[in-house]
Amino acid sequence: MSPRTLLWRPSKERVEQSRMLAFMRRLEKRHGLNISGYRALHQWSVEKPEVFWDELWQFLGIRSTENYTSVVDDLTKFPGAKWFPGAVLNYAENILKDHNDREIALIFRGENHMRRSFTWAALRNQVERLATRMREEGIVPGDRVAAYMPNVPETVIAMLASSAVGAIWSSCATDVGVTAAIDRLGQIEPKLLFTADGYTYKGKPFDVTEKAAEIVKGIPSITRVVLCHYAGDMNKSDGIPHRIHWEDYLAKEKGEPFVYEPLPASHPLVIMFSSGTTGKPKCMAQSQAGLLVNQLKEVSLHHDLGTGDRMLYITTCSWMMWNWMLSALGTGCSIVLFDGNPSYPDTAHIWRILEEEKVTCFGLSASYVHALMAEGFIPKEHVDLSSLKSISQTGSALSDAGFHYIYEAIKKDVHFSSIAGGTDINGCFCLGNPLEPVYSNELQGPGLGEPVAAFNDKGEPVFDEQGELVCQYPIPPMPLYFWDDPSGKRYHEAYFDVFPGVWRHGDYIEIHSDTGGVTFYGRSDSVLKPSGVRIGTSEIYAQVQKIDEVQDSLAIGQQHEGDERVILFVQMKDEVALDRDIAKKIRHILKVNASPRHVPALILETPDVPRTLNGKLIEGAVSNILHHREVTNRDAMQNPEVLDFFIGIRELLESSAEAMAASGLVF
Repeated sequence: MSPRTLLWRPSKERVEQSRMLAFMRRLEKRHGLNISGYRALHQWSVEKPEVFWDELWQFLGIRSTENYTSVVDDLTKFPGAKWFPGAVLNYAENILKDHNDREIALIFRGENHMRRSFTWAALRNQVERLATRMREEGIVPGDRVAAYMPNVPETVIAMLASSAVGAIWSSCATDVGVTAAIDRLGQIEPKLLFTADGYTYKGKPFDVTEKAAEIVKGIPSITRVVLCHYAGDMNKSDGIPHRIHWEDYLAKEKGEPFVYEPLPASHPLVIMFSSGTTGKPKCMAQSQAGLLVNQLKEVSLHHDLGTGDRMLYITTCSWMMWNWMLSALGTGCSIVLFDGNPSYPDTAHIWRILEEEKVTCFGLSASYVHALMAEGFIPKEHVDLSSLKSISQTGSALSDAGFHYIYEAIKKDVHFSSIAGGTDINGCFCLGNPLEPVYSNELQGPGLGEPVAAFNDKGEPVFDEQGELVCQYPIPPMPLYFWDDPSGKRYHEAYFDVFPGVWRHGDYIEIHSDTGGVTFYGRSDSVLKPSGVRIGTSEIYAQVQKIDEVQDSLAIGQQHEGDERVILFVQMKDEVALDRDIAKKIRHILKVNASPRHVPALILETPDVPRTLNGKLIEGAVSNILHHREVTNRDAMQNPEVLDFFIGIRELLESSAEAMAASGLVF
């Protein structure tokens, strides 16, 4: 791997003002501790989990009508442990409580749409009016409420209103295809659907009404559709059954205070969907208390956000980061919603929004960072980023050059938090922290209260070498269950089949003994094994990224003559074609900077690289194609048409070496 270089160290003032240090000092005072730094704090949190989560609940000021009788019923039940039994609370009430009514809570910015903002009072009013109407129409705790929506204020309001009455929320963005939406939402049988008439992307309006009509017809359980005007034509909505306009659905203003539904800690808050492209997605039910406490921990302590901060995360409501971002409201932090392409009408567009809205925390993906790098765009040369205090990055592993780009091209004095976890916990296993330095090629460390380890094939913890990311005992945000999995068989198979009694997440990581940081190497289910030697695909991508002519790449293992050979597909930059010289350059840099084992047997040019709607590389689908296995659920992809290229190239890759050489396509 590339060397880990010191990139940033927090100032003494910043450390002293951090919420993480305030929490540490509280623990020291209450428990007679002397905690030397973050690593010691994390070690204490995983050695004393019940004390830690209890202290965290109190520090965060979680509001409940009844307190828990114990923090957790039995940590040895894995899966099956119950967190905060006896506690009665409401997620939405906690998110909206104790904020200055006149301050701004929510700002919306889109590509070509007027800026909108909501004070805390206005946001609370909209949530409570919507929740009142939901109750009047018979939505009760446990009912499912779904959204097929862009990233607009109404989506946030609908999610909080759903929580306010005890319904279970799920959402898909409007760029998701009809089949994918039905595959997701249809499994959970929602009663109520929120949708919009359209959305805008790269300046082009897209009508949603026809897709919404198909979705409603494909999910018989939906008996009411609330339609929001955004970027489409409401006159085209006649084909949507059970529809009513947003403004007509809101309850009238009432004098009596709204009562948020008091619910057990374990009551499901959301159902999240896996993002795979083979078969129907898993439906993961996650608890209101588990998400509330853990997400507030992450945004408040690890990201150091609170009143006076503003967060903008480039996301859609199909991605777990949308739910994660929304939780920042519970710290008093304002959120800035953005819908559309961040680089339209020009690359500087989203950066001008950061300047204008005085955003303090900006969230982005590795693919977006790499796209900026490929373009040669230097944000600090275009806008004033003096308000920006932190940058958060997730979605996939960031290259070494990407780490350096953050500090060289964006801002020198910024806390960069590369974070990783996943939809499965609606949060992170590894994060940043404001007390410690930032090094390239690593996340700063495991999250507080999370017993993360790297396991070798024998199930033993290892340091300074690659292993499987595991969580050694239960934590609050883990799924309660999978929908329609009464025996728990699918749940068990997803996480506990490899290491009994230990959660296996499906990522290869390395925990560094010197810094405590963690390097991610990619999904363990996409690992390459030429001649039986295990190689992480991210190790290949990190080197190929350095080739000026290459835009993106995808590495696949293909079974061939009793072994596995590595095939590298490269997407070239505009007006550049793959040739023997470039292929030679790729092989050389992999041999020198990685190892001879990392050198691919074959290199081919591809018009695009397949990605999920969340921007993650889809290695498994291409592997399935090359091995004649079925690929379903194409609608779960950003660019499903590219799979046709891999189907078309399959026969050539099965031909003789002479035939491949003669084609002029394989190098």
